[in-house]
Amino acid sequence: MKFVRFEVENKWSYGILKNDIVHPVQGSIYHDFTESEAAYRLDEVKLLAPCEPSKILCVGLNYSDHAAEVGLTIPKWPVIFMKPPTTVIGPEENIIYPSSFVKRLDFEAELAVVIKKKARYVAEDKALEFVLGYTCGNDITARNLQPKEGQWTVSKSFDTFMPLGPVIVSDLGWDNLDIQCIHNGMVKQSSNTRNLIWGVPFLVSYLSQVMTLLPGDVIITGTPSGISSMEPGDRVSVSITGIGELRNTVAKQKERTQ
Repeated sequence: MKFVRFEVENKWSYGILKNDIVHPVQGSIYHDFTESEAAYRLDEVKLLAPCEPSKILCVGLNYSDHAAEVGLTIPKWPVIFMKPPTTVIGPEENIIYPSSFVKRLDFEAELAVVIKKKARYVAEDKALEFVLGYTCGNDITARNLQPKEGQWTVSKSFDTFMPLGPVIVSDLGWDNLDIQCIHNGMVKQSSNTRNLIWGVPFLVSYLSQVMTLLPGDVIITGTPSGISSMEPGDRVSVSITGIGELRNTVAKQKERTQ
């Protein structure tokens, strides 16, 4: 099943996407819902970020080739950082380049996990019961602000630095998905989720030992090698088998007026 969050006639709703037709739902995609009688063509709606997370939990250095390209050793335990919900944008929304702070802006294609129900102290063999599905994520990073040692929060947390979408796919296995990042029409990242060091069940279980995961929360699982910089006007997309393609454009930050 493909869940979407969309806007039509200045109102937003969750829905189910079937053959390019969006069927709004009544109720919660995280609990009980029914399809309404209304239906919209995909080109009649604006797709939004498919969920509204209370937090985005991010896994660093989860592909060995990426750790090598940034000159870091693979840690014994996952490197975890967080992004605030204000970073989230949806398909075709602009990634804002805050040039007053940022000297290098990078893309990072990632598989994103969407939590289905409240999760605390979850066993690894039960972890997938707490997953609603998967979507594409782009962990936008101000690379010049990311120290090799220490906190990564500033480099990861500017508004618009967490594109998500276009859909959440529920009936999809996580462990053999091709993942690519395409920058200005050229494939820059290409790997498969079977190369993840820590898989989805482990990550859900591990993080649930630390904090309560809530419906709609997102775990982004790390990026493969091939990261590169972007400039205003560039187009970037994340493509994952069975999910689709998340497309965004980089835009220069407008000058602020007092």
